[in-house]
This record gives sequence, C-alpha cells and structure tokens, in this order.
Amino acid sequence: QVQLVESGGGLVQPGGSLRLSCAASGSISSINAMGWYRQAPGKQRRLVAGVNSGGRTNYADSVKGRFTISRDNAKNTAYLQMNSLKPEDTADYYCYAEITESSRWRPYWGQGTQVTVSS
Repeated sequence: QVQLVESGGGLVQPGGSLRLSCAASGSISSINAMGWYRQAPGKQRRLVAGVNSGGRTNYADSVKGRFTISRDNAKNTAYLQMNSLKPEDTADYYCYAEITESSRWRPYWGQGTQVTVSS
C-alpha cells in the first residue's frame, strides 16, 4: 500500500518562502522519478519541478531560480523549497512519484497541499 503524503503548504506573503515535503511509504522497492505539479483554479495541472533517480532536476521556466527540488532516497522523500513566492504561485501542489513495488514502476500521486501567496 504505497502512499505519498504531502505537507508544508499554507499561507505566505509575497516574497516569502515555503518548503513542501512528500514522503512515500509502503512496499517500495525503488523510486524512479519524483516531481511536483501544481494546479490553480481553472487551469491545468502542470509540472513545476522534477528530479530523476540520479538527482538530475528540471523546472518550469516560471519557477527557475526560485524553487529547488531535492530528494532524500534514504527517507523516500522529496522536497520543494519555494523562495521569492509570488501570488501567481498560488495553487494546489501535488507530489508525483514513479514507484516500483514488484516489477516495473507505477505512477502515484499525493493528495495535494494548498499554497496561497497573498498580502
């Protein structure tokens, strides 16, 4: 029973920082890629940042230089450090992970955590 549990969302002022965590638990053999997606009201869910099993990262242009994704393989946890937050960063943030339990990886999603950037 693999689960992704997200935490760290909340309300923050423009220019502030927030750190999201995504902890995977259950019968995990390995985790391939992990990533963070976000979805604002009326918009599509899109990739914010991703990290592969080797630690290579990629970011949406809108967050480059402000957000940092990382992972702790020993803890099966991914993080998203968000700095210099803007109102347009307001969205529900979802953790994604490609997890192998037995044979090949399958996609898993977290439940989402809300980030609100407002004065």
